[in-house]
Amino acid sequence: MMGFGQHLMIDGYGGERDRLEDLEGLYRFLDGYPAKMGMTKIMPPYVFEYKGSKPKDWGLSGVVLIAESHISIHTFPEKGFVSVDFFSCKWFDTEAAVKEVEETFGLKKLEVHHLDRGREFPKEIEKATAIIRQDRLVRFG
Repeated sequence: MMGFGQHLMIDGYGGERDRLEDLEGLYRFLDGYPAKMGMTKIMPPYVFEYKGSKPKDWGLSGVVLIAESHISIHTFPEKGFVSVDFFSCKWFDTEAAVKEVEETFGLKKLEVHHLDRGREFPKEIEKATAIIRQDRLVRFG
């Protein structure tokens, strides 16, 4: 990781309905996982049930703010789907996070995307300068 932070996005399919509709389970995950990541929770998780205009689109949503950024989760029990974001300016074990999400929701299939956000963020000015120079050489010759 060279930029501001990691953004791990997980879309999970074929989840177990009882896990996807468990509001207390969602709260427990968001309450406990920041410590497993070595992060600092700065508020209790906020979780709620959402009922949209289409009955099958109902689900749970939750977020926990951590000093390093946030974790957010949106479930769709009728569709066996969950969307999870981990964003942190501090390194964390993305493979462990993927495995935890997979096991927590009983998922059968995953789409995982991992981004290095804020590549030009001046955490270390020398590294940021090198990245910018290289990028400009590639773009402008």
